[in-house]
Amino acid sequence: MATQAPERQRGTQPGLPAADRARLERAVPLPRARFIMGLPVAAIVLLWSFNGAEFNFAKLGDGAVNMGEFLSRLFPPDFSKIGTIVELLIETFQMAVVGTVLGAVLSMFVAFAAASNIAPKWLYYPARWTMNVIRSVPDLVFALMFVSAVGLGPFAGILAMTLGSLGSIGKVFAEAMESVDRGPIVAMQAVGASKRQVIQYGVLPQAAPLLVSYTLLLFEGNVRGATILGLVGAGGIGLELTTAMRMYDYGHLSAIIICIIVLVTAIDQGSALIRKKIT
Repeated sequence: MATQAPERQRGTQPGLPAADRARLERAVPLPRARFIMGLPVAAIVLLWSFNGAEFNFAKLGDGAVNMGEFLSRLFPPDFSKIGTIVELLIETFQMAVVGTVLGAVLSMFVAFAAASNIAPKWLYYPARWTMNVIRSVPDLVFALMFVSAVGLGPFAGILAMTLGSLGSIGKVFAEAMESVDRGPIVAMQAVGASKRQVIQYGVLPQAAPLLVSYTLLLFEGNVRGATILGLVGAGGIGLELTTAMRMYDYGHLSAIIICIIVLVTAIDQGSALIRKKIT
């Protein structure tokens, strides 16, 4: 009886076919011929882009002295208006929070319509085209549009961030839903699950970590974006930043930049901790 024990009881494993073993043992696959042929094309496009964009290392080196002179004017920073800076930074943070929540919720609905494994074709293509149009328009244009509609202030900035989010984060939400494992979805469809049940129990649980990570990334971007929207009067620290630049108040400008760096760094560290918990 001992001689007839199964192979797994004797500690042996069935052998792999030679082709599969070679594929698994090959650490770095050799590049395909079309990839090698594409390298010269990519190099030509890169050189063409450098030339068209007038990228010049020598000119950058010549201007390094002027850059150093500008940076020297930023020191020492002047924190005499720290109360105003903190108040505007809090407003910027609040704008980013509201804009992120509204943008993420609306982007989720748009993503359902733009995910090819969820939406029908007649809904998929219009949703994708709409996101492409929104993504093509700069946020400053949206901010100017809403400033003319609702007036100066953070409300216009929130609306601009919300609308801008539909084009950017809506796309990555849709792609996160498209990248989920099809196995559970097919199994649920095979047993007669409805579309809502497939989305609720088959798509969202798998895509949730990516959706949360992208939402945190959107929040970080909105904090930085709120400082830019303020340039056109859409609230936040941006208007104060622009005023300091126009008045050549370099000490105040330096204090604003330092405070923005501190805020963005704190948010980045907090987001990193949250992402670590969910992954």
